[in-house]
Amino acid sequence: MLVTLVTAALAIIGTLLGSIVSGRFQERAAERSVRVAQGEVVRRDRLEAVTALACAVSDHRRAMWTRGDAVLKGADSERIEALRDASHLTRSAVTRPLVALRVLIEDQAVRGAADRMIALTYGMRDACGTTEELASAREAALLAHNEFVDDAAGFLARTA
Repeated sequence: MLVTLVTAALAIIGTLLGSIVSGRFQERAAERSVRVAQGEVVRRDRLEAVTALACAVSDHRRAMWTRGDAVLKGADSERIEALRDASHLTRSAVTRPLVALRVLIEDQAVRGAADRMIALTYGMRDACGTTEELASAREAALLAHNEFVDDAAGFLARTA
């Protein structure tokens, strides 16, 4: 009889330990799934911030080219004023994705590349002496844009 009781007690203890271990494994698997899901959300948000900033700066670069070209070609004041208003809107559109990028990406190379891209694009405003100066400023801004995209892609690949 004692052997039967010991055997039953061992079976009960084994079952309880098995349940505890199994429950702990399930808990850890669930935690891993949550971490992976959160990582994917952060990665998606980072990609969206990079993409939105690149697009906004491209739109502003185009607006600055159009505005500068109109000034150099002697467009009427109403046209220049309309283009100035449009460039103010595109410049304003840079702010939101830039803030998102700064919040989501701490990498100094990506931030520095974003700052260079923006500074060179904004600098097109001052390059209205000749068409060649404006084209040169646009080319520099475009190169900075491509460097930003390359740096951001490298960062996203490393953190995937």
